[in-house]
Amino acid sequence: MPKPPKLPVGIQTFEQLREEGYLYVDKTGYLIDMIDNGKFYFLSRPRRFGKSLTISTFDALFSGKRELFMGLAAEEFFERPDFRPRPVIRLDMSEVSAIEGREALFSRMMMLLERNADIHGVAFRGVSPQEALARLIWDVSAAKGPAVVLIDEYDSPLLDVFDDHDKSASIREIMRDFYKQIKAADERLCFVFITGISKFSRMGVFSAMNNILDVSVDKKYGAMLGYTEEELISNFSAHIDATAREMNTERGELMSRVEDYYDGFSFDGITRLYNPYSTLYFFQRRDFLNYWFESGTPSFIAKYMKDLNLTVEQFRGTGVSKDFAVSPGEIENASAASFLYQSGYLTLRPGTADDYSLDYPNREVLVSMSRLLTENIFSGHDEPSSYRNIILRCLAGRDAEGVVEQFNRILSAIPYDDFAGAARASVREHGYKFSPAEWLYRSTLLAYLRGVGVNVEAELHSGRGRADMVVAHKGRVWVMELKIARDGADASRLADGALAQIAEMGYAERYVGAVMLGMVIDDAKRSITEYRVRTGG
Repeated sequence: MPKPPKLPVGIQTFEQLREEGYLYVDKTGYLIDMIDNGKFYFLSRPRRFGKSLTISTFDALFSGKRELFMGLAAEEFFERPDFRPRPVIRLDMSEVSAIEGREALFSRMMMLLERNADIHGVAFRGVSPQEALARLIWDVSAAKGPAVVLIDEYDSPLLDVFDDHDKSASIREIMRDFYKQIKAADERLCFVFITGISKFSRMGVFSAMNNILDVSVDKKYGAMLGYTEEELISNFSAHIDATAREMNTERGELMSRVEDYYDGFSFDGITRLYNPYSTLYFFQRRDFLNYWFESGTPSFIAKYMKDLNLTVEQFRGTGVSKDFAVSPGEIENASAASFLYQSGYLTLRPGTADDYSLDYPNREVLVSMSRLLTENIFSGHDEPSSYRNIILRCLAGRDAEGVVEQFNRILSAIPYDDFAGAARASVREHGYKFSPAEWLYRSTLLAYLRGVGVNVEAELHSGRGRADMVVAHKGRVWVMELKIARDGADASRLADGALAQIAEMGYAERYVGAVMLGMVIDDAKRSITEYRVRTGG
């Protein structure tokens, strides 16, 4: 049996990837298409989604490293009569930090530019980054012909300080003046490609360079970064088989789980993509973990959610227009939905009433965001791990009393006043037939269960042939139905009705030995006051 190709975990250099025999999913056809059809491009994608590898691939392509492209779509590029290597000016702005202030920013930018001057053997001139970039383009193009400019993570310096209004205003002006030099050097450039995490209109590039083509939501380039289902199956076949054997599961079942965990990113509302970072790590470690989410700054997202009183369910299914994705506005005034979308925590789905709708890409992101919300709610009430460990024991042990007790713990900890706005907006947006308070009960319990890592099938509305929640953990299945008691309603009678509904509607029929749990939340007390339980045969 042939050995699977090495997985390029952490490899962002195209040359190293190709020379050392790492697995490579050929995306070079997209690069050739860009070169053939334009000159100035911008592409935004979330962090760790292949932007740096794409920049490196462009670098190798324009530098004439023909041997690296043998057998790839771009191989024909070197056979063209007019082909000749081009000088490449490459700037990785993630190496530049604005946290320490203006002088430190200038120093790092000058170092990047001086490095490029050394590579091309030209004198380094200029007293500011703006002047140095202008002179670098001029000198390199004069010596070697029209140049290529590749800029990775253009927005990194401003994202460092976006929550500090005074600093961000100052840094924005610096970056705008810096990027203006690219537009001014148009006649000395043959190609420009810029990447970033976000595309907020005042961050610099788009006010300074109105000639740049933003292809971030272009269907033509929707699969340029990330892996499609077809690419995954054709390129990772040996790894899929080896992982299925090690995990003692069928290939089809494994791929269904991989799809659930790591597929689902979409940048055009149509094409679905596997997260390359999580996919590579999964096949290397062969364990379903939240690789991409944990590689970022979960503490920052947790604080962002807490500061703005955000819930998880409030964004799901929200309709947005094409302008939402193409022109998100100013970073300081960006809506929470826009910020989370630009950061990769929300993605596009086909719209119903609007152009698109929003959702979390996959289980990895949904579970991680749910966990952050639960930790925020319990913050100051309980030990961080206690809320998780106890509910898992209760679910595995079919302890209905314990499950209800843990549900009441989180219901009592909900900051109802803080979340009221999100609840009202979500009920209004989706036309739910229940109150904002009921939406909050249901969405919080759902986030709680997802956040502790159990499998949950649920929708916020109850009804029409399905239970409120079906929860699976350690081979145990719970079928749960929730009722709300208002204005002195008989909670005992409602609890009887909730259990009867599970049985009469057949919600639990396909789950052998399922625990059926009917619960009633007293709206005035904001707690479960009555419940009924029955275990199936």
